[in-house]
Amino acid sequence: MAKELEGKVAAITGGASGIGLASSEAMLAAGARVVLVDRDEAALRALREKHGDAVIPLVIDLLDAKSCATLMSQILEKAGQLDILHANAGTYVGGDLVDASTDAIDRMLNLNVNVVMKNVHDVLPHMIERGTGDIVVTSSLAAHFPTPWEPVYASSKWAINCFVQTVRRQVFKHGIRVGSISPGPVISALLADWPEEKLKEAKEAGSLLEASEVAKVVMFMLTRPRGMTIRDVVMLPSNFDL
Repeated sequence: MAKELEGKVAAITGGASGIGLASSEAMLAAGARVVLVDRDEAALRALREKHGDAVIPLVIDLLDAKSCATLMSQILEKAGQLDILHANAGTYVGGDLVDASTDAIDRMLNLNVNVVMKNVHDVLPHMIERGTGDIVVTSSLAAHFPTPWEPVYASSKWAINCFVQTVRRQVFKHGIRVGSISPGPVISALLADWPEEKLKEAKEAGSLLEASEVAKVVMFMLTRPRGMTIRDVVMLPSNFDL
């Protein structure tokens, strides 16, 4: 495989599992050094042992405001620069709104919206100073369709879709590309809240994506010529609408 990201440093939030892990492994294979940001210290340590020095573990609880605010300074301390941010960390609340815990709603909106905004805010000065950078945000098909079984989750992704589209217009003049990837349901821990019957039905129908498939599209976005921005990719299984 061509080392298309040779010499680059990427940071991936929620990098120890799911889409974040698949994305990190794709970037490592392309020659990048990857700062894996996650609160699961044991998983990060195992990934460092598996992939070697190209993996730079960074244990942060992004829901802790003080810890979250150290993201960029720690990236620079450990890696010296930042070329790519994949703002991927997120959580899921599905089902009827009336059944949702308000604490779960607060936690999800904080992680899916506020943390993404703060992370992007904190990396932008460095990228603006360097005159280059890529920011990819993990969004969702739910950002493009008012999914009736997940009003809280879908609302968070609609918000972040607006954020991506507006920030991109602010920072393109600095050589920074901002885009989002919007997959349909991906086989990951986020589906743990799905009703067992719905999950079984989706698996049998082939209506779920693999995280590795999402990572391939992230790599496509990152490796376009600098004059091209892939602003949003919507991914879904071909039979998803059936």
